[in-house]
Amino acid sequence: MVRNERCQVLLLKHRMWPADRPWGLPTGYAVKSEEFPMTVVREVREETGLEVVPGRLVQVTSGYRLRAEIAYEALHVGGTLKLDGFEILEAKWFDPDALPEGMQESHVQLIKTDGAPT
Repeated sequence: MVRNERCQVLLLKHRMWPADRPWGLPTGYAVKSEEFPMTVVREVREETGLEVVPGRLVQVTSGYRLRAEIAYEALHVGGTLKLDGFEILEAKWFDPDALPEGMQESHVQLIKTDGAPT
């Protein structure tokens, strides 16, 4: 969950997600031996070109089959927006109380229950 200095949340319109729910948080998979906060940094950079500093662990849940889903907070600190056109159609900053239609419900809940960064 990437936030900027105005506490807005970065959301991406994902190309390969369901057409009625394309918007969501940056996501990705850890590579072998990678620490999860560094996965956040790498995935955000790969998908958007933006630089972030990882923050606190926000949530750990069990995912599909044996997958664990781990959510971290991150702060945008720089970089130039350059989308990975293969995966990402669009990137925008949103106020947490003005999220777009067509969002993954689990991502809405994460944003709504987490509150502002600490």
